[in-house]
Amino acid sequence: MSEPAALVEIWRGNRVESLHSGHIALWGQEGLEAGWGDPGAVIYPRSTAKIIQALPLVETGLADQAGLGPEHLALACASHTGAAIHTDRVDAWLARQGFTDDDLRCGPQMPDDKPAAKALLCSGGHPRQAHNNCSGKHTGFLMLARALGGGPEYNEIDHPVQKAVRAAWEDVTGEPVHGWAIDGCSAPNFATSLQALARAMAFVAAARAESPDPRTRAAARLRLAMQAHPELVAGEGTTCTGLMRAMDGRAVVKSGAEAVYVAILPDQRRGIALKITDGADRAAETAMATLLVRLGALDPDHPQAKALIDGPIRNRRGLVTGAIRPATALRA
Repeated sequence: MSEPAALVEIWRGNRVESLHSGHIALWGQEGLEAGWGDPGAVIYPRSTAKIIQALPLVETGLADQAGLGPEHLALACASHTGAAIHTDRVDAWLARQGFTDDDLRCGPQMPDDKPAAKALLCSGGHPRQAHNNCSGKHTGFLMLARALGGGPEYNEIDHPVQKAVRAAWEDVTGEPVHGWAIDGCSAPNFATSLQALARAMAFVAAARAESPDPRTRAAARLRLAMQAHPELVAGEGTTCTGLMRAMDGRAVVKSGAEAVYVAILPDQRRGIALKITDGADRAAETAMATLLVRLGALDPDHPQAKALIDGPIRNRRGLVTGAIRPATALRA
């Protein structure tokens, strides 16, 4: 197994103060096109898995039967900030299906959205499960559990929902799962190699809505929903939403906890998966932005790109004290 590659540097003055290493896989229609570190490294994909976890909801026809639109599908793939644009939609979705917040199994979470958090604190309220960044995915799980005849504990590994997710996961990644663990939202998270995760993203990138294959059509619909609603996939002020807006639909990006990141490039039919070994999100964002510029999906002169690639680091007085930069291996 290859060692992690140096990917992102933190500069202070004229020297490197910190260095972030990791692994990257770039997958195209002919297979693995490039890698840094060890593309075969096995990781937990965390929330980058959501577009695959949502496949059974769509490919079974359940989404159509329930009249779900692109906004619902974007939320099913989202790690949202708990803003009103997210929770209002999740609440309405739950109510329309005859569920309540108590039916979710993701747990309550204080919103990352500052206005929503302030409103809760000032009103003396408490966070609900709808505020959880995974509440859209879990609402989809609830629907699937009812349709499959499973019980209310849809997060259990032997529940029909998770069996359907695992089957879809192994199909689109092209390899058996390497075990599983419990994610932050209490759902199983299947361990996979980075190159298998990139392969899955390339499958989604190449998927077309007119395909005769239900799984391929489902992947295309979920991707198109994310492209159409970047504000629902993450939220205002987040890097995911900012990058997708900067690329004007040319790519979908999705972050996961512990510095996992994926990208889906429909025009190029490519997928990217990366993991920073120390779990630093700042490094994952810079590495992903650098790759997107290299592949021509992101304009290097866009403010979002400039903020992430050679972006200035300021102290509390606003003075520029250093920069975050891609390492030489990633620039080449």
